[in-house]
Amino acid sequence: MSTHTERPLSLTAPSDIDRAAHHRLDEAWLAAAWSHPTTRVFVVSGGQVLIDDTPDGGTGIVMTPAFEAPATETHRYFLGTDEDGVRYFALQKDSLPGRMDQSARPAGLREAGLLLSPRDAGLMVHAVALENWQRMHRFCSRCGERTVVAAAGHIRRCPGCGAEHYPRTDPAVIMLVTDEQDRALLGRQVHWPEGRFSTLAGFVEPGESIEAAVVREVWEEAGVRVGEVEYVASQPWPFPYSLMLGFNARAVSSEITVDGEEIQEARWFSREELAEAFESGAVVPPSGISIAARLVELWYGRPLPKPAPTA
Repeated sequence: MSTHTERPLSLTAPSDIDRAAHHRLDEAWLAAAWSHPTTRVFVVSGGQVLIDDTPDGGTGIVMTPAFEAPATETHRYFLGTDEDGVRYFALQKDSLPGRMDQSARPAGLREAGLLLSPRDAGLMVHAVALENWQRMHRFCSRCGERTVVAAAGHIRRCPGCGAEHYPRTDPAVIMLVTDEQDRALLGRQVHWPEGRFSTLAGFVEPGESIEAAVVREVWEEAGVRVGEVEYVASQPWPFPYSLMLGFNARAVSSEITVDGEEIQEARWFSREELAEAFESGAVVPPSGISIAARLVELWYGRPLPKPAPTA
């Protein structure tokens, strides 16, 4: 197997961060951790953090000691500790702080996830997921009362009815479908620019297995029947709170009938046809950070070309 198939999937590489969930309800421990001189803090706002170049030529999240961090009353999220005992917190704010040296820049996960170390990428995906959930679940689904943050950002409690609400993760399946000729089925969503193709995907419905979701979604979106389904890997995808479950699937039919609502166009590609389409610009590959790109790459046999920068 070539080395590019062995490299970690973006946002899933071991971060060496212990989330230390047993400390989330220990207010005394959290207070001591916050005041410790080695503790590091960063701000998350609208799915973005500040990133900056590092002395070793890489890119890292801009972090500060706790005593230099912006003030916040409640939205302080404990993310875990590393092997050296450093504690990490994220602060949810309405905007990112300015930088006196002007060298840092705001970035979301789609950009930063390809640049950051596994540690920083793991911290960022955790923080962004919590921020998305916190912003969208401020009221109790039982009684409508405004909830309050608890467990260092991992619970919202209702003071009215006492209900506890936990971060939401929606499972979604994403699959690279191949036929008996080993061609890959790729589709283009209706809102995508011309030429952008990727794997099919969809959410798991209530009471449905993930394998059944693969079969159903491929049939609904492309009119192709699927038989064998094989799990490949998963990827946290907090846009806003999904977990992408990646599969290879073998088609037992080849005629395509797109639904026209989610998928505008779908085509079978041989490796040679896809290579020619990439080279001519007729097909734009999926984003390099996504599991879709990895599923296509594993079948394609070599790294996908990088999409041309947009103006």
